[in-house]
Amino acid sequence: MAVSIEPGVLYVVATPIGNLDDLSPRARDVLAGVDLVAAEDTRLTGQLLARLGLRRPLLSLHEHNERGRVAGLVERLAAGASVALVSDAGTPLISDPGFPLVRECRRRGIRVSPVPGPSALAAALSVGGLPTDRFRFEGFLPRAAAARRSLLDALAQEGATLVFFESAHRIAASLRDMASAFGAEREVVVGRELTKRFETVLAGPVGDVADRVEADPEQRLGEIVVLVAGAPAQTRHVDAEGERVLRALLSELPVRQAASLAARITGGRKADLYRRAIEMKGGADTAPS
Repeated sequence: MAVSIEPGVLYVVATPIGNLDDLSPRARDVLAGVDLVAAEDTRLTGQLLARLGLRRPLLSLHEHNERGRVAGLVERLAAGASVALVSDAGTPLISDPGFPLVRECRRRGIRVSPVPGPSALAAALSVGGLPTDRFRFEGFLPRAAAARRSLLDALAQEGATLVFFESAHRIAASLRDMASAFGAEREVVVGRELTKRFETVLAGPVGDVADRVEADPEQRLGEIVVLVAGAPAQTRHVDAEGERVLRALLSELPVRQAASLAARITGGRKADLYRRAIEMKGGADTAPS
């Protein structure tokens, strides 16, 4: 039974992350019936529509132009046009463009309707074998090594399963940084090319998985999701000597440098010292004033 497309509605449509058969019949009907498809990359979406035997007007909507295009799209919706919002793959707004448009539609009282389906986040969690009752999605890790390491250090005591997207050319370095921040024995799962022909899922201690990724060039290709087990339930503490050294270093050094040096001096865990340093500085990872 074909879906009835309502005028003046923004449909947020999930598209396949790899396997075309994962597109729902409802999603296909919506794409076939709307007046306009707002796409992250019109070339990729045009190819998807062609494979489905569909031809619809396309408008690009990506991180570099979306704020400038929101007003025009909202006016078209207010005038009665129906619009489908899609990203290159998966569910829009999950580390993909679309938030300003959805936000403005909500503000203007324009109906936004989800057409759920594929999501790399949900797919990885479903097969990873790590707890899913609580998880923390961090999206893409920072490109700069220093910023990436700082974020991972700050997450070292998080008890929920951590979820990251990562690019193929940074995955090896990111896994090494995770081993440093979380400890080489922390369990991770690396899902690569999920739902696609060369899908792989690697699991084990992060130090071991990092070795496997570095040794196999194919593990550094494609789209990647990384799951990290949460920190153990017991709370780790910085001892008195660690506190003393850390306090002295924080008077002269930024938080990250102070924690790293304190770990070398005292033999304590860098992640614990970093967390304590953040507490001492009132939550700011900055140089002393």
